[in-house]
Amino acid sequence: MRAFHLTGGGIDGLELRDVPTPEPGAGQVALRVEATSLNYRDLMIARRLGGDRIPLSDGAGVVTAVGDRVSEVSVGDRVAATFFVDWVDGTPFAAVHDKARGGTVDGMLAEVVVADAHSVVPVPAGWSSAQAATLPCAALTAWNALMEGRRLLPGQTVLLLGTGGVSVFGLQLAKAAGARVIITSSSDEKLERMRALGADVTVNYTAEPDWERAVLDATGGVGADIVLEVGGAGTLPKSIAATRFGGEIALIGILTGAAGETNPFPLVTRCQTMRGVYVGSRRMFADMNAALEANAIEPLIDRVFPFDQAPDAYRHLTSQQHIGKVVIDHT
Repeated sequence: MRAFHLTGGGIDGLELRDVPTPEPGAGQVALRVEATSLNYRDLMIARRLGGDRIPLSDGAGVVTAVGDRVSEVSVGDRVAATFFVDWVDGTPFAAVHDKARGGTVDGMLAEVVVADAHSVVPVPAGWSSAQAATLPCAALTAWNALMEGRRLLPGQTVLLLGTGGVSVFGLQLAKAAGARVIITSSSDEKLERMRALGADVTVNYTAEPDWERAVLDATGGVGADIVLEVGGAGTLPKSIAATRFGGEIALIGILTGAAGETNPFPLVTRCQTMRGVYVGSRRMFADMNAALEANAIEPLIDRVFPFDQAPDAYRHLTSQQHIGKVVIDHT
């Protein structure tokens, strides 16, 4: 089979190789990968990885073989792989984070992948593999942020930053839950697309650099109930200011970088909760898929690249011209 390997040197270090096709052992399944998708995390890993790893956490396809002691998955099932190999349910622990696909263990950018049976999930009925490949990281992160902490209630307000995968899924899930959504971007074109998807209020943070004031104005001075904070140190102070008293900030990403200082005291005076969100468990994944299916939610796919052109998919994500998810077709 063929598989891409990160060998160092960033995107230019992606190397397509012919390697032996893996066979499933006891408790494992072989998956013919039909599609993968990219996340900002994959760019960070490509820039920093010093070893040799098959990249990408997100992928979906068809089970082609099962090993001994596998009962929950059958040949022919269409499944997506989970981001964490061993986070089935409950509270995460250190060993869970030690086995994250595309980072600490080999990922999905290959024609065939062997996975533990407990680390794959049936895809929503009627979904293509390209659609299902968008789910393991971005969609599940949004679900965890909205539904697994201080659960989002109908009529509440959600603030989303940018129009990447997490924020777009956050918009779709929040609207399905009956929430009001405010979303930011530097592009009026992207904001127009978000309004078409159901966003109630859009804010161009280039035109309005004090965008937290725009959020407060849009909420009658109250602020958002839940904020999906993907920016990091560069946006966190504004997110805190834009969150209501007693609200929750789901701290997800570091798109503005990890460096910088933030005064946490406003969290105290405003009785706010800040919760770290790092994707989610297999149980959350299954719950989310049921919600996607019940609400007929489909992912927003920006572009699909052929398998041989995977490095171009990385470059497109780097350009930040995308809205939603960038997908690689393995078929």
